[in-house]
Order: sequence, then C-alpha cells, then structure tokens
Amino acid sequence: MSWIRLIEEASAEGAVREAYEEAGAARGRLSNILKVHGVHPEILTAHLRLYVDLMFGRSELTRIERETIAVAVSSANGCRY
Repeated sequence: MSWIRLIEEASAEGAVREAYEEAGAARGRLSNILKVHGVHPEILTAHLRLYVDLMFGRSELTRIERETIAVAVSSANGCRY
C-alpha cells in the first residue's frame, strides 16, 4: 500500500488524465504503481517509457529473463508488489 495519495482515474484532470490515458493505452490498464506518480504526471510518463524500454526494447535478454531479474530485485528489496 502506498503512503502517497493516489489520484483515481475518475477524478484525474489535465496533465494527470493525459498521462493516465497514455499509460492505460500502453499497458491495457493503469496499475497502482503508476497511479503513485499521478502527483507528478511527467514522472509517470518517464517511468512508463523506461519500463517499456527495459522490458520490451532491444536486448540480448528474453522477456522471461527480464521478468526473472525484476522478481529477484523486488525480492531482494523486500517488495511484495
């Protein structure tokens, strides 16, 4: 659970709404990890672009290897998300 107040999709306006729409279109839905960035929509957009590049961009790693690394890092950080 986040300590940061989430801006829900239904109440998002302006730049936040635009960032949410971009994120939702790219991922098919808007996850809470991205809603946390709603207080700074430019960071939400940068986070999404970084994620897409890391997980889907050109790489020697397969998608499964990338996901495995992500799970290992989350586990090492004590993150249950």
